[in-house]
Amino acid sequence: MLTEERQQYILNTIRFKGIIKIKDICSKTNCSESTVRRDLQQLEEQGELLRVHGGAKYMNSLQEEPAMNDKVSRNVDAKDRIAQQAVANIQVDDVIYLDAGTSTLAMIPHLNPGYNLRIVTNGVVHASVLADMGIKTYLLGGNLKNVTKAVIGPEAVKSLQEYRFNKVFLGINGVHPKFGLTTPDPDEAIVKKTAIAQSEESFILADNSKFDHVSFARVGDLSSATIVTDQLTPTLAEQYQPLTTIQEVQNS
Repeated sequence: MLTEERQQYILNTIRFKGIIKIKDICSKTNCSESTVRRDLQQLEEQGELLRVHGGAKYMNSLQEEPAMNDKVSRNVDAKDRIAQQAVANIQVDDVIYLDAGTSTLAMIPHLNPGYNLRIVTNGVVHASVLADMGIKTYLLGGNLKNVTKAVIGPEAVKSLQEYRFNKVFLGINGVHPKFGLTTPDPDEAIVKKTAIAQSEESFILADNSKFDHVSFARVGDLSSATIVTDQLTPTLAEQYQPLTTIQEVQNS
């Protein structure tokens, strides 16, 4: 395979999945690790990706906000495993806040309608699916964001401040040891931050591609929530576990 073809394969894969492993590139392109490492170094120098231990991940801008339709097709298996682990924290009669996003959306099919749950959400899609399942659902009022289908703004924040939750489940764009939990939109960040403040327990659903990423608006410290994620590399686990509680789902 030519260098240009190999590098294009790397970029296509990383833009779709968010992360790629060196061993997978070697397997798919039938080349050596040293060749792949040179490719990754060159692509990083061009600003196309960011090298991480054992591979590379997508180089996103601080303000980048993938559309709901784009995000729903990324890391589907990992999101489902994370969603199942997150749902395992829910108990009968819990009052829950579900953030808008594809990670929290993946939780809904695993919810037990017999648990007598009461769920508040700022996700229009989430509210519709929850209602179809017969789960008592409250949809926040406010401004509807076209990209993420999330309800945001002062009205949403004011509504949230009137509620108390047993548990809050949030998606996130960036998890970083120095900059904490971040998301591109300041208005969405305020909604997430308010939800955390109104809850007994908070959970962040983040596949491992979100680690070491930083977005524009800060939501909180890593210690402000339990992070539910798929299997971390030993390096990431060692780096993050002293800073936050992590529920790690092993790959099956």
